[in-house]
Amino acid sequence: MRCAVLGDPVAHSLSPVLHRAAYAAVGLDWRYDAVRVPAGGLAGFVAGLDPAEWRGLSVTAPLKREAMALAGAVSDRVRLAGAANTLLIADAEVHADNTDLPGAVAAVRERYDGPVREALVLGAGATAASTGLALAELGATAITVAARSAARATETVAAIGAHPRRPAVRVVDLATVALGGADVVVSTIPASAQADDLVARVAGAPVLFDVLYHPWPTPLARAATGALVGGLDLLVHQAALQFVAFTGVTAPLDTMRAAGEAALRDRAS
Repeated sequence: MRCAVLGDPVAHSLSPVLHRAAYAAVGLDWRYDAVRVPAGGLAGFVAGLDPAEWRGLSVTAPLKREAMALAGAVSDRVRLAGAANTLLIADAEVHADNTDLPGAVAAVRERYDGPVREALVLGAGATAASTGLALAELGATAITVAARSAARATETVAAIGAHPRRPAVRVVDLATVALGGADVVVSTIPASAQADDLVARVAGAPVLFDVLYHPWPTPLARAATGALVGGLDLLVHQAALQFVAFTGVTAPLDTMRAAGEAALRDRAS
């Protein structure tokens, strides 16, 4: 059987490393590749797949909202987030799920067991929506989304605000955002956008969660003074959930993490 991660760019993705290590650990002779699929190209790519050969797709930027639109069946998490990062090809129908949301919850709780009441999310894309929903799952009742423009945050704010716990969501300007009373800061912005003044304003949170894993550490990660949750933490937990969905086998979480850490060490050297 074949699986793959799709996105643009995608050559940097660690997903093949994690999934291949998991296949080897449980004795599955499966294949997992990274395939560049640009925005607007997902439906065409999926339409050309043979269900007898293909089982699952991990979907990354900029395709997460396209993935939701093309699925024949979507999970409640996809409806909530307005985006999918997982496509399961079964019985000639495509099923969509979002493992970013529970993966983010697990990643934070692995590093931090304290209260989450207020939170700040930097960025306003699909990942900001799923992590914002994860913050609501963790107990946040007030979530601030920092975006370059309020218009770009409309879908994300609507998604987070629709969580059953109905957190209060507001939008502020990324250029002037302040930490305030946030227990958790989640960054979904590129390392190149983490300017010194932004880092100085928000890095003192009790928890800093940067969804990036390469380059690492990011400017925000280097400046963190509290618990630090990294992109590899998120990637491992969401990939483990995908692995279970694709294979029906319990994921070897420690093996997947070790493979990811080794790959990042190789990149750094």
